[in-house]
Amino acid sequence: MLQNSSSWFRSLIIDGIIAGVGSVIVFLPIVMTLFLGISFLEDSGYMARAAFIMDRIMRKMGLSGKAFIPFIIGFGCSVPGIMSARTLESEKDRKLTALLVPLISCNARLPVYALFASAFFPGNETAITFSLYLLGIFIAILIGIIFKSTIFKKDEEPFIIELPEYKLPEFKSLMRNTWEKGKGFLKKAGTIIFSMSVIIWFLSNFNFSGMTDMGSSFLAYIGGVIAPIFRPMGFGTWQNAVALLTGLMAKEVVVSTMSVVYGADLHNMLLQHFTPIAAYSYLVFILLYTPCVSVIAVMRKEFGRGMMVLSVGYQLILAWIISFIVYSLGSLILV
Repeated sequence: MLQNSSSWFRSLIIDGIIAGVGSVIVFLPIVMTLFLGISFLEDSGYMARAAFIMDRIMRKMGLSGKAFIPFIIGFGCSVPGIMSARTLESEKDRKLTALLVPLISCNARLPVYALFASAFFPGNETAITFSLYLLGIFIAILIGIIFKSTIFKKDEEPFIIELPEYKLPEFKSLMRNTWEKGKGFLKKAGTIIFSMSVIIWFLSNFNFSGMTDMGSSFLAYIGGVIAPIFRPMGFGTWQNAVALLTGLMAKEVVVSTMSVVYGADLHNMLLQHFTPIAAYSYLVFILLYTPCVSVIAVMRKEFGRGMMVLSVGYQLILAWIISFIVYSLGSLILV
């Protein structure tokens, strides 16, 4: 059927939809494994005990041990992590937790880590990915301490929690909970990522004169406007800039965008446009910058416009600063 179609339609299907959605779907097993681990912790009764154990550490951030549970949930997705902050007793704890949870690396960032780690750090993929998770935790603790001493100066709440019995999760229940969590990933692939892949394909193949090459397309113009912001971090090309821009819809879209703008030979194209230190700097930016629109919407619904603006603004600034430091120090060390 495609052989008898027009060239633009073949390009839309192959270079747009298949390249965009397919590049994300291949990471489904990794994402489902992460959700399986979180579901096991929830069903076994360990979550409450982890909160009890972590109370002393969380106090240094001005939070009670109960806030540890939204952080764990945030490894799966920041949206339920922020919503679970409702269970915290004080308004200060709820707001501070909601501001810090998006710094925890969610499953949506995992496909981006896997793509770059396999391209630039073969044989060390696990170490690179783990370092980003650790960095997110460290930054969350650091920012928590800063916020505790500045905008959230209030008395600490007492820590009271009920400890359920340990139990071995039932296989059926474990699979059901894992599927419920993973279903959202597939929905994104079928809706947001599909839609964004089509939009990105259109913007990368057209300008006001009609169909054109990618270098003079709408997408190249948009990326060229914002690309200078990222040059100090080593990834100031229009392709990388638009991937970050579309990543505001969902972080998985970063991979699908790059598949569209760089083409089928994505790994080799990345090697031409990034150095290893620039690639790691890019991953740091992905880790810390403004969360996706779903998180932004939940933040506004739960805490109002002011908190939403604060969350978006401080994370964008934080991501730029930390990414710049990583690139600058890495460049000095590797010279």
